[in-house]
Amino acid sequence: MNQTTLNGLTGKKILIATVAADGHFNPLTGLAKFLADSGADVRWYTSVVHEAKLKQLGIPHFPFLKAIDINANNIHNLFPQRKFLTDAGQKANFDMINIFIKPGPDHFEDIRDLQQEFPFDAIVTESMFPAIPYLSAMLDVPVISIGIIPLAESSDDLGPYGPGFYPPSNADEQENIARLNKAFNEEVYKEHIDCLSLLLSRYDIQHQRTNVFDMLIKTSDLYLQIGSPSFEYTRSNMGQNVRFIGSLLPYSARTSENRWDDQRLDEYQKVVLVTQGTIENDITKLLEPTLEAFKGTDTLVIATTGGNQTQELRTKYHYNNLIIEDYIPFDEVMPFAHVYITNGGYGGTLLGIKNRLPMVAAGLFEGKAEICARVGHFKYGIDLKTERPTPDEIRNAVVNVLADPVYKNNITALADEMEQYDARELCAKYLVELLNQYNTINVA
Repeated sequence: MNQTTLNGLTGKKILIATVAADGHFNPLTGLAKFLADSGADVRWYTSVVHEAKLKQLGIPHFPFLKAIDINANNIHNLFPQRKFLTDAGQKANFDMINIFIKPGPDHFEDIRDLQQEFPFDAIVTESMFPAIPYLSAMLDVPVISIGIIPLAESSDDLGPYGPGFYPPSNADEQENIARLNKAFNEEVYKEHIDCLSLLLSRYDIQHQRTNVFDMLIKTSDLYLQIGSPSFEYTRSNMGQNVRFIGSLLPYSARTSENRWDDQRLDEYQKVVLVTQGTIENDITKLLEPTLEAFKGTDTLVIATTGGNQTQELRTKYHYNNLIIEDYIPFDEVMPFAHVYITNGGYGGTLLGIKNRLPMVAAGLFEGKAEICARVGHFKYGIDLKTERPTPDEIRNAVVNVLADPVYKNNITALADEMEQYDARELCAKYLVELLNQYNTINVA
């Protein structure tokens, strides 16, 4: 990092703000440590579930006070009706209203109160943090948002964000996309748009009625999108506050000592890695059908369960070609794999890209359909367009990905592109530039 940027960070007070989910918190840990090591005073407003991680990072923690602490451990106790929602549109609206809209004012009140204790110079949030519009409108500090999901900004060129619509390829599809956008704004997303608009009006915040994704993006001073252009759809009207930053990965202090290894890696020529992440605990969605597809074959399957029923899977699938573990650091196992089977978590997908791993993607909810669609559209792998693939569907997809070099070639080119970005330095550079702009305005 150049000396000008370093000087611009020294002594600056930076507040990071995230919701409780690992996929929203973890990507910013590497940036937080980088900013702190560069001389900034970095503190973090987030759930108590991340307190221990922040202590390890040496970053002071501000817990939620007025805001309800919604996290993976209590979400179904707080919202028992959520697990009975099977319609994708209903579930998306429910989550947007209860997790990413209604908590916004309370998060804002918490942050406005803690500003008295910690008079921060700037706020860095993840892109789904509910308080962004309130912070931007009511606090005189710059707000930078980190896009921890694929770019969700609406466009006339694309279908509504969420279900994973592919870009239109002809005039008929373009007409259908226009109809879908109208229907989503007026019907499917109307409930959450109404809720968001009502809350903003209560705070006298001037706004145009729009979906929560657009609101969070457009009210950020800068929106720094994790990823690069070749993993994103072309838009003719991309917002001027959007910048790509490459792979912003979580902080890691691991060394090369005691790295994961297994002698079976030398016994098989084809290695498949499968995971559902740590949140999805239904092993019948992806883990079981993958193990079923390849049990007793000449393909080595490495399955990471996130601690979900690991022993039960080992008991049921006791085959030499199946390795089943709670957790294996991806940077240690991915270099051995040839195909990555994923439900579309963005962090795992980015690591797969980094390791030049073509993918088989199968996920629908929590934004995963958008990630899987990009994998399929750009031929970085195969999008199965379901979160419950059969063993035959998984097996056939893996065979096709291994047989067709286009997937490996495309993912390699994307990895090369992303390597041109230094995500942490770019974030620091944009942050300093924004701070300087605010200082110039205030002086004037």
